Amino acid sequence: MSNKHNSENEAPKKVNTRFLIILAVLVIGGGGFGVTKYLHAQHHEETDDAQVESSISPVIPRVSGYVTEVRVKDNQLVKRGDTLVILDNRGELIQVAQAEAALKAAENNLGVAQASTNASRATVFTYEANIATANAQIEAAKVTLKRATQDYERYANLIKDHSITQQQFEQAEAAKLSAERQLQVLTDMKNAAIRQAGAAKSQSNATAQQSNVVNANIEQKKADLEHAKLNLSYTVITAPQDGRVSKVNVQLGQLLQAGQSLFSVVLDTKPWIVANFKETQISRMHAGQPVTVKVDAFPGHEFKAKLASFSPATGSRFALLPPDNASGNFVKVVQRLPVKIEFGEGDEFVKELRPGMNVNVDVHIN
Repeated sequence: MSNKHNSENEAPKKVNTRFLIILAVLVIGGGGFGVTKYLHAQHHEETDDAQVESSISPVIPRVSGYVTEVRVKDNQLVKRGDTLVILDNRGELIQVAQAEAALKAAENNLGVAQASTNASRATVFTYEANIATANAQIEAAKVTLKRATQDYERYANLIKDHSITQQQFEQAEAAKLSAERQLQVLTDMKNAAIRQAGAAKSQSNATAQQSNVVNANIEQKKADLEHAKLNLSYTVITAPQDGRVSKVNVQLGQLLQAGQSLFSVVLDTKPWIVANFKETQISRMHAGQPVTVKVDAFPGHEFKAKLASFSPATGSRFALLPPDNASGNFVKVVQRLPVKIEFGEGDEFVKELRPGMNVNVDVHIN
C-alpha cells in the first residue's frame, strides 16, 4: 500500500520535454530576432513618418468675373494650355474698345501737332525770306541814298554860284530825304521781320515739344491697350502645366475674385519623398546614400531611391506658431528634420504614386 502511494507522489515530478522545446525555440528565435535587429540598426536608419510629394500648381484667376463655362471635371488629365474655366469677358471687351479709341485719338492729335509744327516751320521760313528780301532792299536803298546825298551836296555847291535853279536844288534835296526815309522804312520792316521770325521759331519749338508730349501719350495709350488685351486673355483660365486636376469646386455663374484659389493641378512630374527623421538619426546620414522605400499602397514592392538633401531647418521651425523655448516651462522634445528622397529610374510603379501616400523609408548607412 505504501509503495503505491509513493509512486503517485513521484509522477508529477517528470520533466515536460515539449515545454522545454517550445521555450528553447522562443529563446533562440527571440535572441536571433534581437541580434538581427541590432545588426540591421547598425547599418540602417528607418522611419515611417514619410509621405510621397509632388509638384502641385494652384489654379488662380488673375481677373474677377462670373463663370460662363467649366471645361474640366474632377481628376481629369490636362495638357499645358488646355482651357479649364471661361469667365464673362464683356467688360474686358469694352475696356479693349475704349483703349483702342483712346489710341486713335492720340494718333490723331499727333497728326494735328505735326501739322502745326510744319506750319510753324513754314512761317519761320517765310519770315527768314522776308528778312533776306529786306536786306537786299536795304542795300539798294543805301545805294540810292548815297547817290541822292552826292547829288544834294553837288547841287548845294552849284546853287551858291547860281549855276542851277532853286527848283533843281529842292528836287535833289527831296530825293535825298526820300532815300533816307525809304532806308528807314526798310530797316524798320527788317527789324519787324526779325522779331516775327523769333516769335515763329519759339512757336515752332513749342509745337515740336507738343509733338513729343503727344508721342509719349501715344505710347501710354498703347500700353493701356496691351494691358486691356492682357486682362481679356485672363478671362480664359488655362492649365499651367501637364497634370491632373483635383476636385473642381467651380460652378456656372459663380463670381470669382482675382487671386482666389479655385483648385489645383498635380503636375505630371516625377514624385519624391519627404521623410521626417528624428534629429538623433541623421548623424550618419548624407546625400547620395541608397534608400529602400515601401509604399503602403503597393505591399510587397520595394522602390529603389537615394537620399537627395536635408531641410535647412526642422519641421517645427516652419509651423504657423514656432515653439519659443524661452517662454514658459521647457520640455525637451526630439525634433524631426525633413529629408528629401528621390526615386531611381526605370520603376513603372513610380507613375502610380500620388502625393500624400504613406511610405516606410530605410536608409542604408553603409
